Amino acid sequence: MLANASVQPENVTAECESNGFQAGPLAPGEGGLAVPAAVRQAYEQKIQGLEREIGLLREKIQLLLADKYGHKSERHAAETGQKTLPFFDEAGEAPAEAVPTEEDGAEVVAVPAHSRTKPKRKPLPPELPRVEVIHDLPAAEKVCDCGCALTRIGEEVSEQLDVVPARIQVIRHIRPKYACRQCEGQESGGAAVKIAPAPEQLIPKGLPTAGTLAHVLTAKFADALPFYRQEEQFGRLGIELGRGTMCSWAMQTAAACRCLLDLLLEQLRAGPVIQVDETPVQVLNEPGRKAQTKSYMWVFRGGPPGETALLFRYSPTRAGSVAAEVLGGYQGYVQSDGYAGYDFLDHCPGVRHLGCLVHARRHFVDVVKAAGKSPGAGGKGSAQEILKLIGEIYRIENECRELAPDWEKVQATREAQARPVLEQIQQKLLDLAGRTPPHGLLGKAVAYALGQWERIVSYLEDGRLQPDNNLVENAIRPFTVGRKNWLFHDRPEGAAAGATIYSLIETAKANNLEPFAYLCYLFECLPATRTQESRRQLLPWNVNRSAQTILRRPLHESSR
Repeated sequence: MLANASVQPENVTAECESNGFQAGPLAPGEGGLAVPAAVRQAYEQKIQGLEREIGLLREKIQLLLADKYGHKSERHAAETGQKTLPFFDEAGEAPAEAVPTEEDGAEVVAVPAHSRTKPKRKPLPPELPRVEVIHDLPAAEKVCDCGCALTRIGEEVSEQLDVVPARIQVIRHIRPKYACRQCEGQESGGAAVKIAPAPEQLIPKGLPTAGTLAHVLTAKFADALPFYRQEEQFGRLGIELGRGTMCSWAMQTAAACRCLLDLLLEQLRAGPVIQVDETPVQVLNEPGRKAQTKSYMWVFRGGPPGETALLFRYSPTRAGSVAAEVLGGYQGYVQSDGYAGYDFLDHCPGVRHLGCLVHARRHFVDVVKAAGKSPGAGGKGSAQEILKLIGEIYRIENECRELAPDWEKVQATREAQARPVLEQIQQKLLDLAGRTPPHGLLGKAVAYALGQWERIVSYLEDGRLQPDNNLVENAIRPFTVGRKNWLFHDRPEGAAAGATIYSLIETAKANNLEPFAYLCYLFECLPATRTQESRRQLLPWNVNRSAQTILRRPLHESSR
């Protein structure tokens, strides 16, 4: 604000006229001339606007710094009930009330002393082959000092894990030829020379076996290992295998497996709920578009319980027409984030559009990140209250997971325990909406949550539903990890081929099959199939698991 002593009549007049005010006579003031009320009010409004803008910019800077240098986990201590230990805080950061005392009237709980035991090493899988190495005493030491021979009374056995480098071999297909030396085939009227038919291959007359194709494709699409790194690996093993050759194999394999996509789509639409998400991907040589233009990989997850199908689909656009094409005619639940491209689902007959609680929660996590260590900055306290209540929702979900697959009990538990918590969250959101600046991070978080609220609470209608879209996000994560390594696709055909292979691998993983072993099985059997029904038997949920025990995946991953 201007100081009275520095105000000159001609300056005040100019300021008044520049702000649209008519300058009047100046009233004498203490220490000099007084500024007209209209100019003073204009300056105060301008200062308030600048302060608000500075606050918003500070929030953005803090959030950018937190995203770049802070921890990436969205877990919050308030959700798990974990308290901050004061002796891990830096000086001055821990509030005085962090340590309760008897004088404060707080309940003090004495924790009994305990001892820590060294965790036991997990045994190695029994199906691994064993090589026994016996470390015996020399013959001279097997005699006692009394002259008698020592008797073996037992043994001590310890095991170590040994890794044998990959072994590459060549499969020679030998087909004997037969001919009749007597008539040279003239009596039979057929071929003079008989030979067994060549085995059918996924790539006709191709160099790789099913195992080689499975290895190369699993390395890239499941383990995010680009072809140029695999080229170096094969080189260390003495094999010259160029990245261009492997890329050609991937394209031909995807073309041979494209017939399975219709079956995956059919399975996807047979379930009660479909989850959908999308993520950017760069394609360099797409006709009519710049190399820097974003394209998108769409992912759909659905199918009956225990028979989950994942369908990846490449598209140069993020328009909702891509989802509409896949979901056209489907009736059931569809779950997505709040992207406007999914709004058409609200008007599709027979479709119930579900929202994602995690996406709403993420905005409040951003508020806490942007506030940093300031306890009351940017609505941090209000955001933490919301996060704590959302943490209570997921505590209830942990209980519900134990009740599955009794979906009626799951629904009843959610109705009795989760609905009251959701009502508390909604009430807090409504209270914040009336007193929070809409352009700040907290205002945007509140607006997003309220805008999605009817979709978010819809998961209470059916015990089979989830409060979030995490399952499809987990399925899309391997693609995003791979994208950081191989960076882009060269052509749209390559992106479409990648979508086909990702669909097969992620569907196998969703049905607890080991991707490499499943691809081996699929690539060996698929060339001999002639009908869609015979191909249907090769899908993961139809695999004969008793005969294909190697296809089983270890069930140590979280169901979420």
